[in-house]
Amino acid sequence: MTIDKSLKVKRGSTGARSVLTRVERLKQLKENERWSEGDSPFGIPKVRVRKLQMKKKKKKKDDDDDKK
Repeated sequence: MTIDKSLKVKRGSTGARSVLTRVERLKQLKENERWSEGDSPFGIPKVRVRKLQMKKKKKKKDDDDDKK
C-alpha cells in the first residue's frame, strides 16, 4: 500500500512545536533560576512554551502622494 499525498510530511516543513526537548527545558529553567547544576534532570517541572506572534508590517505612505 502507498501513503496518501495528504499524509506525507514535506521535507523541511516544521511548524511551531508545542513541546520542548529536555535540553531546551533545562536551558529555560536555568534562565529563570528554577534549576541549577547538580539537580536531577529527571522529574523537572513543566515549562510553558511561548508562541511568537508576527507583528503586522505598517504600510509606508508613498512619497509620490505626499509631493503632489
